[in-house]
Amino acid sequence: MSPVVAVVGRPNVGKSTLVNRILGRREAIVEERPGVTRDRKAVQAEWQGRRFTLLDTGGWSASGDELDAKVSAQAERAVREADAVLFVVDASVGLTADDEQVARVLYSADVPVLVVANKVDHPSGADSVWELLGLGLGAPHQVSALHGRGTGDLLEEIVARLDEADEERRSDPPIGDGTESTAGGQAGSGLAEAAAEAFSVVLVGRPNAGKSTLFNRLIGEERAIVHDLPGTTRDAIDTLIETEQGPVRFIDTAGMRRRARIDSGTEYYSLVRALRAVDSADVALLVIDSTVGVTHQDQRLAERVDAAGCPIVVLLNKWDLVGTEARLDLGEAVNDRLGFLASPPVLRISALSGKGVTRLWPSLSEAVAEYRTRIPTRRVNDVVRAAQAAQAAPAGARILYATQVATDPPTFTLFANRTLPRTYLRYIERKLRESFDLGTTAIKMRVRRRDE
Repeated sequence: MSPVVAVVGRPNVGKSTLVNRILGRREAIVEERPGVTRDRKAVQAEWQGRRFTLLDTGGWSASGDELDAKVSAQAERAVREADAVLFVVDASVGLTADDEQVARVLYSADVPVLVVANKVDHPSGADSVWELLGLGLGAPHQVSALHGRGTGDLLEEIVARLDEADEERRSDPPIGDGTESTAGGQAGSGLAEAAAEAFSVVLVGRPNAGKSTLFNRLIGEERAIVHDLPGTTRDAIDTLIETEQGPVRFIDTAGMRRRARIDSGTEYYSLVRALRAVDSADVALLVIDSTVGVTHQDQRLAERVDAAGCPIVVLLNKWDLVGTEARLDLGEAVNDRLGFLASPPVLRISALSGKGVTRLWPSLSEAVAEYRTRIPTRRVNDVVRAAQAAQAAPAGARILYATQVATDPPTFTLFANRTLPRTYLRYIERKLRESFDLGTTAIKMRVRRRDE
């Protein structure tokens, strides 16, 4: 696996800006106020042919509320998983008590630590960084993540430290059969192949519906920050895990509200990342808070996911908190307000206790099979001919030939003598869905006109 470089520091020192600068694109959400980044976010980076994983973390705070403590715990975990650590300090402010607290934790870290003096936007500010030597973690590297100053030298130092760590591992191989020395490269290659082939599952829903709790339950670790405060998740966080169905990538997204209610730049970019995750996903888990019911925003989310061509599994979370009468009303609300979906699986679960979550796997396995269905051309044309014989298209329109041209999702091209009405296309789609057990997966239909 590629080495991991964790980026840590107290809130608002420019960690996410540095991550974006290293990547050369705006991957992490950045805003001029503390506490924007909360979860650990892993992204792939490269410098001079050397690949490594950057682990962006939330602000590390020595004192604060329960949410701050959870964010700090995620940063500490990132340090334990890392092969090197970038300790980012705001040089324009100087040392703070929180900086010193982070340093004390890093003293015991058995990995190289590079002190990064950020926000040195001009050479005249270089003299102010030398007080950082008092941290006892070596000479600081002066950078301006915002303007790019000094980041090239920092990357060269990162690569040098990673190379040194590799050399140490090679000179002191683990006890075994001698095959471990090359396992890292093989594992990294295997992981890349698995990531490329992985089935992608995105969790969507309104704020505080329990998406992050479910995400942690599915991947088996506390990767996403979970808190009662709505809007805790700010970015799309993904994790690749091995399952009986093969590699699966679960993507946790920020809670999505109507655009009119979005009142900050952070929330806007969170929405953009969430919608991007939906567009690239193979299956979407629509998480609904059973204690609230199916809201208008849940309807809008379902419409957006359905328009992206993504199969949907509806999860009624917090089911254990709902009384018998409310459960009956909720079932009617799902049928009424989500009736435009093609009979999606509806599961009653409790992400917090884990009750009912295991039933999700068969639904995902079925969705995977439907999404990747490949149908022979002869069988497609048999169904289309039978459908036209049972009900002809209006105005003399006729499908001359049909074939499946792609999977993920199943995509069909129909060659017709003239334009086919949308109502007739929905009829053909229904016949294909029923004939080949395509369930709730999206079907794409393309019509090419061939004049007689």
